[in-house]
Amino acid sequence: MTNLKKVVVIGGTGLIGSKAVKLLQDAGHEAVAASSRNGINAYTGEGLEAALTGADAVIDVSNMMSFDKAAITDFFETSSRNLTSAERAAGVRHHVLLSIVNADQLAANPYMAGKLAQEEAVVSSGQAYTIVRATQFHEFIETLAGAYAADGVVKVPDTDFQPIAASDVASALVEAALGEPKHATVDLAGPERAAFESFIRAYLAAKGDGNPVIADAAVDYFGASVAKDSLVPGGQYIKGRITIAEWLKA
Repeated sequence: MTNLKKVVVIGGTGLIGSKAVKLLQDAGHEAVAASSRNGINAYTGEGLEAALTGADAVIDVSNMMSFDKAAITDFFETSSRNLTSAERAAGVRHHVLLSIVNADQLAANPYMAGKLAQEEAVVSSGQAYTIVRATQFHEFIETLAGAYAADGVVKVPDTDFQPIAASDVASALVEAALGEPKHATVDLAGPERAAFESFIRAYLAAKGDGNPVIADAAVDYFGASVAKDSLVPGGQYIKGRITIAEWLKA
């Protein structure tokens, strides 16, 4: 029992965070689902000292959905600075951050710019860390399909895609948190790489939506222009287990 850990999950009530909390608890670890809902707020610093007391690691999956570059950058930078400072004071050994594959190449997108600023805040903090950059989630495909739909046609970027299930993301984050800090960035992606349009088409077909899906090189990724490999890892990466067909079936 001496190997059991206390892990604080910032954003622990959200899509990824709640799965990470359950995985930790199922393995016998103490998991704190930190959220502003329960008085723990990384942006303001509220509740951090008490939550981090005795913690071995922190998994940060906090999120703010915005395309206001100043607002999203401020949120991620401030939260990360508060967190890493409080972690050092509490003796937490490992900070694990969830980010996005190729965030540095997609910084024309305001959200990606915010994530990149978050990464930089963690790296420069002096706290031991691992940054896990994931590709887009299977659970985000519905949003993508809707965002690119207009006049009965879904026109998407002409790029490769390698989405990953939220469950696989949570597993990778937990494994990272229980391991030693890498002081580096690692990539995480799903088990299948194919054209962006093929995943959107598979999702729509599963939902009984027959609208045509077209790849167009002129279409950007929410403000960021993309090449063929902009949304997929370019080197070694951790591979998830769950295929898009398995996820759709489930």
